[in-house]
Amino acid sequence: MAVHLRILVILTGLTGIHSITTVSKVSVKAGGSVSIPCLYESRYTNNVKFLCKGSDWISCSDAVKTNEQSSGKFSISDDKIQRIFTVTIKDLMEQDTGYYWCAVEINNGVDVRKYFHLSVTRDTPALYVDHQEIKGFVGEEITIKCYHRIRGEMKWYRLGGSCVTRSSGSIKVTRETISRRVHVSTVTMSGLRTESSGWYLCDKGDFQMPVHLTVTEKPTTTTVAATTLFTTPQPGNTTTASADKETTTVQGEQQSDSDDLKILIILLSLLIFIVIIILFIWFMSKKHKQAKAAASATTAEVDITYCNIEEMRKTSSQTSYTDSDVDVMYSSVVFKKPKRVLKTSCTDSDVDVMYSSVVFKKPKGLQKTSYTDSDVDVMYSSVVFRKVKACPEG
Repeated sequence: MAVHLRILVILTGLTGIHSITTVSKVSVKAGGSVSIPCLYESRYTNNVKFLCKGSDWISCSDAVKTNEQSSGKFSISDDKIQRIFTVTIKDLMEQDTGYYWCAVEINNGVDVRKYFHLSVTRDTPALYVDHQEIKGFVGEEITIKCYHRIRGEMKWYRLGGSCVTRSSGSIKVTRETISRRVHVSTVTMSGLRTESSGWYLCDKGDFQMPVHLTVTEKPTTTTVAATTLFTTPQPGNTTTASADKETTTVQGEQQSDSDDLKILIILLSLLIFIVIIILFIWFMSKKHKQAKAAASATTAEVDITYCNIEEMRKTSSQTSYTDSDVDVMYSSVVFKKPKRVLKTSCTDSDVDVMYSSVVFKKPKGLQKTSYTDSDVDVMYSSVVFRKVKACPEG
């Protein structure tokens, strides 16, 4: 009995339980990644989902679970609205080739599962697409290219739904068209709706490649009304005043450009103002320095002072006089510096003072102690230059 039960479990694991729908074989190039959708029944919405790796169910090991933190290589997400959990395997290597199981954990019972085979190759995969994740807008169309190097009929279908195998067909409300060329089949989906979002499969031979489609509303652009006319609604007119008074709206991008232009103008004006202030301060500082230098400089003139030398007698009426009657007069001559000579300091050589002494001498051989004017024949003058320290005033 136990042997029969074991055989039943093995057969069940190999055939799978149809409560889960997924791919059967997937081919991926080494170094890439792949996402595998697993469709489950509504009664398993709140159950734990997981991916198990191994050639048979009994010995497979859990790779990732929805109630546990995903690892770096494996990740899992559960869309409970569409009842699809998706497992993603990254950084694929050749040793990742093997069997995997999409499974739903059943408390106090046998887990629900379905296996698929993953083939990782260095060569061109047997069946692949440009991108597994594509987006479209309501009412428009999209094109998906399925590349292949295997024989067989090309099929396109929604996971868990009907297939399109002819040149054209429809899946629910969306129309699909398949065009075939060597090694590539192009699927065109037109008349997209939000309900068209979901997982689809390129199917050729024994291989499938999942493609996830997301359909959203196309963003609307705001137009600018040319004029706004305000009129008073007339009785019986079906056109309302609000229709006649269409408000002019400005596109978001134009408003953004206008704001950017205003900010730029403000910044440039501020920069010009700062430059003017700096130049004014520099000019005033320079002018102040020049004024200070002019005030500290001295201006002098070169003047020669001539001194009149006269005979000085004690009485103007006497015609004869002695040595004591003759006075000596000292005269000082100062040479001043010329104008436009600016100096802030002076040395000993800056100011010269000349002292001159004039003495009336008696001629040689004259022994008398008094003499008349006619006796004075020679006048000797001695001039001595002396340096005096002096600085110009001011």
